[in-house]
Amino acid sequence: MSNQHGNQHGAGGAPAAGGAGPAHAASGSPSDLNKIVTDYLLKKGFTKTEATFRKESSNVSSDGRPIRIKAEEMGPERYPKAFHLMKDWIENGLDLYKFELRKLLWPVFVYSFLDMVEQGFSRESRAFLKDKWSDFENTHGDDLRAFESVQLPVHVTENLTTRIYRGTKYRIPLNRHVSGQLFGFLERQEDAGGSVITLLLQTYCQIDSTARGPIEPFSFEAIARRAQNADLDEADIQEGIPGVFTGVSNRDILDTHAALKLGPLPMEPELRDDVRAELEEQDQRQPPAAGVPSLVSEFDAKIKQEDGADVPLRAELPLPPSRARDVVMGMQKVRESRDRFQIQDRSSGSGVPISVCMFTFHNTSGSVSSMAFSKDHQLVAYGSMDSYIRVWSIDGKALKSRMIGDTEKTNNRKLIGHSGPVYGLSFSDAVSGLKYNPFDEKRPPLETDAKLLLSSSSDGTVRLWSLDVWSCLCVYKSHTGPVFRVLWSPQGHYFMTAGWDKTVRIFTQDHASAQRLLVGHNTSISAIAWHSNGTYVFSASDETDKTIRMWSVIKGDCVRVFTGHTDYITALECAPNGRILASADIGGNIIFWDIEKGTRIKRCRGHAKGGIPSLSFSAESTVLVSGGLDGTLRLWDINLPKDASKLPGVLGGPAGSAPAMQQQQQTDAADSVAAGDARDRSITVGGPAPTPAAAVGSGTNAVNASSNGAGKKKSKEVTITPDQLSAFATKKTPILRAEFTRMNLVVASGCFEP
Repeated sequence: MSNQHGNQHGAGGAPAAGGAGPAHAASGSPSDLNKIVTDYLLKKGFTKTEATFRKESSNVSSDGRPIRIKAEEMGPERYPKAFHLMKDWIENGLDLYKFELRKLLWPVFVYSFLDMVEQGFSRESRAFLKDKWSDFENTHGDDLRAFESVQLPVHVTENLTTRIYRGTKYRIPLNRHVSGQLFGFLERQEDAGGSVITLLLQTYCQIDSTARGPIEPFSFEAIARRAQNADLDEADIQEGIPGVFTGVSNRDILDTHAALKLGPLPMEPELRDDVRAELEEQDQRQPPAAGVPSLVSEFDAKIKQEDGADVPLRAELPLPPSRARDVVMGMQKVRESRDRFQIQDRSSGSGVPISVCMFTFHNTSGSVSSMAFSKDHQLVAYGSMDSYIRVWSIDGKALKSRMIGDTEKTNNRKLIGHSGPVYGLSFSDAVSGLKYNPFDEKRPPLETDAKLLLSSSSDGTVRLWSLDVWSCLCVYKSHTGPVFRVLWSPQGHYFMTAGWDKTVRIFTQDHASAQRLLVGHNTSISAIAWHSNGTYVFSASDETDKTIRMWSVIKGDCVRVFTGHTDYITALECAPNGRILASADIGGNIIFWDIEKGTRIKRCRGHAKGGIPSLSFSAESTVLVSGGLDGTLRLWDINLPKDASKLPGVLGGPAGSAPAMQQQQQTDAADSVAAGDARDRSITVGGPAPTPAAAVGSGTNAVNASSNGAGKKKSKEVTITPDQLSAFATKKTPILRAEFTRMNLVVASGCFEP
């Protein structure tokens, strides 16, 4: 039987001899096996298959495994190579997905840079940072400047900014379809750099898959959401590194703090009685016309508002005793409240007929760094990059002076004292005074104009100036580094400063040191605002932080945190009713916040990118005015639009678009503001008194297209939300300051830039 078995095995020898070749080759080198396979494919006529097999075989090692270069063996050049691979793929892809995919570039850049530093590639990391600087400077300038000092591995653990990026995963919301395309691409390009990107995203980032459609400014979903006035950025609020910047959430605050006191601050009892008595006398002297309420009834209605449950206690905010000047100012504010132009809610989508007066500065050579109006709008001041301040009289009359021997009669004064650019200005409270002295008819009228001016500078100081003797009264030295903002409180006596050292400080006029130090932001402060009752303040932090904090002046702690901006925050303003906060950023967005709930109400769009340096509410808190560096002044309805189905317009869109903004032809004539009822005054720096200039009237929603070259127009589409009431455009003047007067007239100012 064994012999038969052997014969059978041998019988298969002839055909098995041929089969013995592969069996034998299997124990030999892979190259022999590859040769046998290629010969077989050629014999059978599979020429294309053979060519593909030969190409793939060239990447096989001697042990039969694919040859791959490990990422760590590629050297520092793998990071720039991978970054360019992904950037080129994004820019050459569909426009529909570019908006979302571009969010990946910043975290990939950051973590590539940090990996290069930690692996000892100092020279290559600096070159990578320099090469990509221009790509991210507009939105991440502060972080880039922080990275400049990171050159050694130990710096990554010592630097505050790099610790933030290393300590928490960077969240990126992406549409499911987009994320699928992304990882499919990275898998296909694994050897060309895809593996490097995948490793960075897996190690340092968190991709949040969303069910929404592709987010792009003109996608179907974006237009549909805007038509319903819905929030487009719900999934994007937590983009980046959530939690590490705010340090606290409104949910935590609401659980540990008492309800906010957002009502008006009650008047001092003695002052209230004096004002009411004088108003009664005025009503007897000048009885109101038929249908017009008396001053006393207007005052009583105001006092009634101070009896609510959410009104702060007067004793909690110490203020100096009232004077005769305070009585006269209280009387005049009541008169203004009664006689002002009343702004009601818009009806049928038509704009509110608000008048605008624009003041244009000429020959400034780009040196103006800040600007402010006095509260009675008799004075306007600007701070310069050359460290001085210049104050002008708006009506062109000579400024008064109480200095002995000062006989100079001029409509402007120069204040010299700072040693760096002046970034902030604020006038003390003022109203138009009575023409007689209500307390003693034999004496001249009491002066109620602005007496003091505050200024902040990059030299790290805040200066208090007298507008009577035109000299510095006091220097406040408290901040470390530049002081970017300064602002008087609504009641005076207190003022707030904020600066580069990430702190907000509350001062009183008669103390050289700060009474409150508010700490919580992670980057420098870019905007501040007072609550209308003077017991709370708001501060916004720039670049990395991008949060708005609400602080209690009485206790000194943080009572609200507002998160949602994705760009540098440029302006803050609290409504006179104390319920709404408005904020603006460099991307042209304006967001309204519910102060009590700490939530976002809505977002408005209309300004082009560049920044919105000024916001102001009307006296009724129904309309907001915004002045932008794009040269436009815009009015916004605080309430949601009554016609929610109205689609947003497009600024600079083609004629006949729905609703396309009217385009105003540009000329090289004197700059002016376009408005239904607008006036423009030009102020020549170092020249004669301001004189009226021609005003161009082209109706509501007038705006000019930007010129490009000799007579050529270059239009750029900007989304406009339905709650814009009207827009006024200058030709070549970015608006630095825009505000409502107490009579609900809008005044604005800027510097002509030819």
